[in-house]
Amino acid sequence: QVQLVESGGGLVQPGGSLRLSCAASGFTFSRYSMSWYRQAPGKLRELVAGITSFGGSTNYANSVKGRFTISRDNAKNTVYLQMNNLKPEDTAVYYCHNPQTGSWGQGTRVTVSS
Repeated sequence: QVQLVESGGGLVQPGGSLRLSCAASGFTFSRYSMSWYRQAPGKLRELVAGITSFGGSTNYANSVKGRFTISRDNAKNTVYLQMNNLKPEDTAVYYCHNPQTGSWGQGTRVTVSS
């Protein structure tokens, strides 16, 4: 079955960096666009970034443009989210999502705090 497993979250100070990974299985990864979402406490889940099947096109939420980079390695069935210059408002649970199958990972928590 379709499975998405995120990793790489943790506690980081403001201005720091983290790289999230999402390992996919159960479908032909290279055929699908992938996305990262996040949900902060008390807020709705929001789109952070998306990438097309071969990585030719990406899109970002305005709040993360210039700081976050989404990428993928189709040979490893993995999508990444490089997060730089993290801010306290980036604190959230980050989810990997396949918009075409509707699949979600279990999420990985990112906390930005001094």
